Amino acid sequence: MTRYAIAAAALLASAPLAAQSVTQEDLQARYDRALAAGYKSLFLCGAMASDPSGLRRTERSVEVYELTGIYGALDPIVRELEYRIERGTDGRIDYVATDWAEDMPPRVAEYRGDTGCALLPIGASLPTTEVVRGMRIDRVGDPTVYPLEEQLVPRVHQAAQQALCDTYGEGTRTTAVLIRQGDVTKGKAFAVGFDANSTQRTWSVAKSLAAMLVGAAVQSGAADVSQSAGLGLGDSDPRRAITIDHALRMASGRYSDTPGNRTDPLYMGGTTVNESALDWPLLNPPGTVYRYANNDTLVAVKAIDGYLAENPPIALFERIGMHSTKAETDWQGDYILSSQVWTSAADLARFGQLYLNDGIWRGERVLPEGWLEYVSAPSGPQPENGFGYGAGFWLFNDHEGIPADTIAAMGNRGQYVVIVPSMNTVIVRRGEDPAGSRFDIVAFTRDVLETLR
Repeated sequence: MTRYAIAAAALLASAPLAAQSVTQEDLQARYDRALAAGYKSLFLCGAMASDPSGLRRTERSVEVYELTGIYGALDPIVRELEYRIERGTDGRIDYVATDWAEDMPPRVAEYRGDTGCALLPIGASLPTTEVVRGMRIDRVGDPTVYPLEEQLVPRVHQAAQQALCDTYGEGTRTTAVLIRQGDVTKGKAFAVGFDANSTQRTWSVAKSLAAMLVGAAVQSGAADVSQSAGLGLGDSDPRRAITIDHALRMASGRYSDTPGNRTDPLYMGGTTVNESALDWPLLNPPGTVYRYANNDTLVAVKAIDGYLAENPPIALFERIGMHSTKAETDWQGDYILSSQVWTSAADLARFGQLYLNDGIWRGERVLPEGWLEYVSAPSGPQPENGFGYGAGFWLFNDHEGIPADTIAAMGNRGQYVVIVPSMNTVIVRRGEDPAGSRFDIVAFTRDVLETLR
C-alpha cells in the first residue's frame, strides 16, 4: 500500500459515520437552506444599500415585500434564517450576512457601490469591511437631470389607484404605478412606504435594459447584433454561429435545464456568469426555436463586455436621468443583466420615454435610429403564451383594445414597463406579487389606455 493510500485509509477511518454518506433528499434540503440564505442577504443588501436616499427601504419593508411569497421551497426557510447587517461608521451598509448552517460561514452579499451588491459563493469567509469599502465606487446620479413633469387627470389617476386593489389579480401586491403620456405623469399610485423613487429589483425587466445597453454598444460602433456572441471553443465550434441577435430573441438553440431557465446557482448560489451561463450545449440550429432563457440574455451582455468595461451601465443610466438604478454583478464582476438590477418606477418611466423619443435624449442619439423597430420586430421564432417576443421585449401585438405596436418589459413578481408608441404612452407597474398570484397586465393596460383616449 502506498503512503497516499495509507493516508486516505486513515482519514476515512477517522471520519464520523454520518459524514461518509448523504441522501439526495438531505443534500437538497441543505442546498435549499444555502440558497435561501443567499437570497435573503442579497435582497436585504440590494434594496437598502442601492437606495440613493438610504431612507426609503427599511429592513421591515424588505421583510414584508421581497422576503415573502417567494419560491415555494425557499419561502418558509427565508423567514426563519437570522441575519446581521454590517455597517460602517457612516451608517452605510458594508455587507449582509445570513446564517444557514452551523458548520459553514454565513451567506454574504457585499455592497460595491455603482454595481450594487454582489453575492459571494457558498462557503466564502466573511469579508473585511476595509476591503469592501476599498472596492466601492459610489456615484449618486443627479435627480434634476430629468425631472418628471406631472399633470394628474382624475380618470387616469383613478385607473392607477385600481391597481392597488385586487381588481387585476387576487392576492397581488402593487407597490407603484406611473401612467405617463407625452412625457407627463397623468396618473400614479403607491403602496404605503413606497414612492416614485423607491428602488426594487427589476427581475426580468433587466432583459429589456440589457437590450438598451446592447443598443448603446451598437450606436457607438462597438457591436453589431449580427456578429457571433463569441460562444464555443473556436471557429469550428457550432456555437460560434449563435449571434447577439439570436441571444436577444431567446433563439440561441441551446439547452436549458428548467422551464424559464431559473439559474438558481447564479442568482442565489454565488456562482458566476462564466461558470453557469456560457457553456450549455447546442440542441437546435440557432434562430429556429424559441426558448425563454436567462442564459441567452447573459450571453448577449457578455458579448459586449469590452464595451461595458469602458462604459459601465451606470454611465448610461445617469446620462438619461436614471439616477436610482444599479446593475449588479456576480462576485467576479460580470453583470447579471437577466434579472439583477435595482431601480425605481420613475427611472423605468425615463427608460420607456427614451424609446418613445426614438432613442434620442436631449437632442443626442443614445440608441441607433430604428432601434425601437428592431426590438419590436417578431423576426425570430415566437412563444405560444399569447404574447410575441422581439429582442429583449415582449410584444402586445395581438390583444384587442391595445395598439399592435405596444411592447413591454416584464419581470417576475409583477414588474412591468408597457410602451405604446402610437399613443406616446408609458405605463409602469411595480409589485411584489406572491408566488401563485399574477397581475393581469393586459387588462390593466387596456383599461388605462381607454382613459387616455
